[in-house]
Amino acid sequence: MKAVGLFRYLPITTPASLIDLELEKPKPKPRDILVEIKAISINPIDTKLRAPKDKVEEVAKILGFDASGIVADIGEEVTLFKKGDEVFYAGDITRSGSNAQFQIVDERIVGFKPKSLSFEQAAALPLTSITAYESLFDRLGIDLNGANKGKSILIIGGAGGVGSIAIQLAKLAGLHVIASASRQETIDWVKDLGADEVVNHRQKMQSQIKALGHEYIDYIAIFNDTDGHWADVADMIKPQGHIVGIVANQQPLDMALIRTKSVSFSWEFMFTRSMFETDDMIKQHELLNEIASLIDAGKLTTTLEVILKPFNAEIMRKAHEMIESGKTKGKIVISGFQAKE
Repeated sequence: MKAVGLFRYLPITTPASLIDLELEKPKPKPRDILVEIKAISINPIDTKLRAPKDKVEEVAKILGFDASGIVADIGEEVTLFKKGDEVFYAGDITRSGSNAQFQIVDERIVGFKPKSLSFEQAAALPLTSITAYESLFDRLGIDLNGANKGKSILIIGGAGGVGSIAIQLAKLAGLHVIASASRQETIDWVKDLGADEVVNHRQKMQSQIKALGHEYIDYIAIFNDTDGHWADVADMIKPQGHIVGIVANQQPLDMALIRTKSVSFSWEFMFTRSMFETDDMIKQHELLNEIASLIDAGKLTTTLEVILKPFNAEIMRKAHEMIESGKTKGKIVISGFQAKE
């Protein structure tokens, strides 16, 4: 099978940073499905894992998480899927990635592809949808069915992949959504997704929040630059409020800033369930099916922004460059394989 991978970790402008490969098609283990991949999307984690470092792989490293495709084979213990099913998923950070014609993935972290979407549209969704869903409903404890209606949430990094889904899910839960964006293009994007108000995260957000009439914010989701926003977030969060973060801090976070408010802070890492094979690992299958239902009901929209073709190393390097520019909104998807046995 064809794949795109690496042996050395190099700047993306170097042709050897991502190369075309020919590999043996993998075989599914008992709980695995083998997926013939039709489309993949690129996430910031792809570029971070590929970033230059002094390491050489003896076996080609295949990156990639988001994917959509067709079930080509199933393991002997698989019960959720059959051959021919159309699926989407975000993969497992401990296993070989989705930048290939075929991939094996545990059935418990795979959902049925939304019927109303193309493979490209569906591939834009899994990683960001899982992260946004778990951030809001598992970590912050918000009720999707509206029990927290009217409460406020600040989504920092609203125009990113996760923020774009989180805005929509928060609106479905009945929250008053304030999203951060710093360019007119991204301000328009978050408003179109349903944000009630917008602030600029490149400027002091406290004064902007107060100017909008908010003394404090009930929930805050930090989807970029945890270190840079921490002090502002601690000031803006409501006493006994809750904060969630997804971007690793580079310096110790001063927890004393939120102690007197009795504020809760949670990390969200969407690979936790698959990495540790937690007892509730199948919840990712269930939530992806919920996302698909919301999409098909017209309550949620894909955040696909750009489709690149064909699927090869040159195009993959271009997509990584776009992500590393820090100026993208929505998701970048690559398709164009013609799978061969």
